[in-house]
Amino acid sequence: QVQVVESGGGLVQPGGSLRLSCVVSRSIFSIYAMGWYRQVPGNERELVAGITGGDNKNYADSVKGRFTISKDNAKKTVYLQMNSLKPEDTAVYYCNTRSGSWDWGQGTQVTVSS
Repeated sequence: QVQVVESGGGLVQPGGSLRLSCVVSRSIFSIYAMGWYRQVPGNERELVAGITGGDNKNYADSVKGRFTISKDNAKKTVYLQMNSLKPEDTAVYYCNTRSGSWDWGQGTQVTVSS
């Protein structure tokens, strides 16, 4: 069973930055296309950024130009650098495969508020 552990969330003012991390327990990590998702209570979980095994990246329109996804295969970690944060970015953030095929972790809360 694959375990993912997200961290790095917190409270930040509008315009601020956060860097999220996701450590994956899977022994073979580099081949997977990974994604960062977010969910607001009452809404469906949405994909905000994805990265393939070959480092091709894609972003939701709402975060394009502000968020950057990256990964370190040696550390089996996926990152999400979030800049110019807005109140509407407030959500619980999760990582998983691009298809959401693994068990979901606990996520990390990001709150953007003044």
